[in-house]
Amino acid sequence: MSTETIEKTKEVKAKEPFLTKKDRKLVTNPLDSDNPITVQVLGVCSALAVTVAMKPTLVMALAVTFVVVMANVVISMLRKTIPNRIRIIVQLVVVASLVAVVDQVLQAYVYDVSKQLSVFVGLIITNCIVMGRLEAFALGNPPKQSALDGLGNSMGYAWIILTISFFRELFGSGKLFGATVLSKDWYIPNGVLMTPAGACILLGILIWVVRSRNGIVED
Repeated sequence: MSTETIEKTKEVKAKEPFLTKKDRKLVTNPLDSDNPITVQVLGVCSALAVTVAMKPTLVMALAVTFVVVMANVVISMLRKTIPNRIRIIVQLVVVASLVAVVDQVLQAYVYDVSKQLSVFVGLIITNCIVMGRLEAFALGNPPKQSALDGLGNSMGYAWIILTISFFRELFGSGKLFGATVLSKDWYIPNGVLMTPAGACILLGILIWVVRSRNGIVED
């Protein structure tokens, strides 16, 4: 009987962190240097239309975050089974289903905000950020990275519209989340900020600040 001893060499691989440097960039880059609104100029319509007050803007930001993240994950999981010729149809079905869920939840639990957002909840389907991330990222990457990409881009969208809404509601009506902050006894509300033109001016300033900070120049 052989008494040979077989030596086995075990390679102990260093355990990868849950979030690699590349994963973290998927979340952080859209907040600044690759922001979907100020750099990619996507989702501008809702940034101008739903930012009159903080409360509906916050709800809109959460709704878009849910739709973008979930759509990215679903399409990423199905990416190897979706024929290229019908990929847009599949993406629209997934996004429309998620938007329908969001709309029903808003009507059930925050009906007043749902009425304020009006058609803009349904128009999340046409938000360029949603379809853009599906086409540019989710169709070619795993679910985890797709979820992070969706989270980063929706957070980038959220902080821009919340910033615009903050200045519009505060200086346009003297309120924040409906509560009076600047009394009309000594402050005269700036009505221009409550119009789409005022939102456009604020968005333009934000685009200028973000692009100047990152040295982004159009050819």
